[in-house]
Amino acid sequence: MVVLNKIYTRTGDTGETALGDGSRVAKYAPRVEAYGTVDELNSTVGLARLTAETNMNEALARIQNDLFDLGADLCRPHMEKDDDAEYPPLRMISSQVDRLETEIDIMNANLSALRSFILPGGTPLAAHLHLCRTVARRAERLTVDLNTAENINPSAIKYLNRLSDWFFVAARVANNNGQNDVLWVPGANR
Repeated sequence: MVVLNKIYTRTGDTGETALGDGSRVAKYAPRVEAYGTVDELNSTVGLARLTAETNMNEALARIQNDLFDLGADLCRPHMEKDDDAEYPPLRMISSQVDRLETEIDIMNANLSALRSFILPGGTPLAAHLHLCRTVARRAERLTVDLNTAENINPSAIKYLNRLSDWFFVAARVANNNGQNDVLWVPGANR
């Protein structure tokens, strides 16, 4: 249970922050960059929800909750010590990745094949979803980079990879099932 009754603690005034296991690191540490970018992604999803209708809004709400799970996973180092933890650490699981894949397949079934790359834009929702996609890719890059130095839950990396694909397909859905996609015209302004 989380209890937040005092918002400022002054414990970060020296440029450090606490990880999920209580250890302290610099606020610019790669792990903090990774889960901080996941938090940024969650905020961009919140913006997208402002223009999303029922089914899309519900899917985005599930993703926002997953992103908090992902942040909890990434802020807890030393997966190999999970069994010794005072309480079980929250980790991403394969069923969260599977759900994204199922939703991608359902959305993609109604879309025509692409014959060009897409420029971010179209409807306001599609533009927001493209922003979500690019922030998800950055979060993925940072997490993969972190994985070169520390063991990261493979499901966390897979989730971020599928999530950016989910946002891409969802943006096409938001563009009238791809009919309002803004197509790239190579060399159009030469």
